[in-house]
Formats: sequence, structure tokens, C-alpha cells
Amino acid sequence: MTHSALIRPAWTPATIALMVVGFMVFWPLGLAMLAYILWGDRLPDFKRGMNRSAGGFFSNCRRASRSYATTGNVAFDDWRAKELERLEEERRKLDAMRDEFDEYMRELRRAKDQEEFDRFMRERDSRRTPSAPDAKDVE
Repeated sequence: MTHSALIRPAWTPATIALMVVGFMVFWPLGLAMLAYILWGDRLPDFKRGMNRSAGGFFSNCRRASRSYATTGNVAFDDWRAKELERLEEERRKLDAMRDEFDEYMRELRRAKDQEEFDRFMRERDSRRTPSAPDAKDVE
């Protein structure tokens, strides 16, 4: 995800304008935009959590239905159970890799933000002229 998007969960001129227009048109739209600005960066984690909990619930339903849905062929049913368990293990591995990648990307964004902030502070300090009196010097 890039931070250069016009509409992102942050206080940008575009999001503020959309929020104001939303309040003027229909107040729930403005309220929704305000919520997006404040909590929009948490949406991917919320979505992932909801998908996992729903996936867990439905996988339990599938397991329960699988125990009753036999074909009558014991060898086939055993093979199918093993394959489904193998696929479930692969899904768990993929979920773990996705979590690791998400953590990596969060760390990368944090490092980029830190680098930009440090660069800003260096440029700000370099712009200060030594001849200009500081607030400390005035006292």
C-alpha cells in the first residue's frame, strides 16, 4: 500500500473535504468519513480478524458435515480426510506467511516514516541560521 493515495485514512485535504461535503449532504456520510480518517488504518487487521473467525466457524461446520458425508468407500474416505487435512495445514502455513509479510511491511513503513522524519529534522536544523536569536538567547 502506498502513502501517496489521494484518499487514505489520514487528515489530508481530500479526506477533510469529503468529510465536510458528507456532513453537508447527509450527516451519516460525514460521520462515516470521519470514522475512516480516524480508524481506517485498522481496517485490514479488522478484516483479517473477521475472516479468520468466520473461517474458523465455517471450517468447524465443514468438519461436522464431513464426518456424516461418507461415500461408503472406506479407502476413498480415508484418502479424502488426509487430503483435506493436508490442505488445511497448507492454509495455516499460508496464513502464517501472510502474517509475517504484513509485519514486515508494517516495519518497512515505520522505518520509512522514521527516515522521512529524521530527514525533515536535519533539513530544519540546517535551515536555522546561527545569527538568528533563539528564544533561549532572548531570556
